[in-house]
Amino acid sequence: MLTLKPNCECCDRDLPPQSGEARICSFECTFCADCVATRLPGGTCPNCGGELVKRPVRPADRLGKFPASRERVRKAHAFCS
Repeated sequence: MLTLKPNCECCDRDLPPQSGEARICSFECTFCADCVATRLPGGTCPNCGGELVKRPVRPADRLGKFPASRERVRKAHAFCS
């Protein structure tokens, strides 16, 4: 089950579970679509080099039993400052 992190680790933009703007890699590093398009070199994950794809949306009726993470993650990537 995906963690559904609540923010972009580059710009700290809120990315709620229903957001269509969230992008993830296979390790679930999470970025917003804007940062992927404009800040990340080649649109790839700066942590693992993996492909960043649209994060699936968890159905609202499942969020009660399987909630999204509340832990915000930020990393000090040079291109994010």
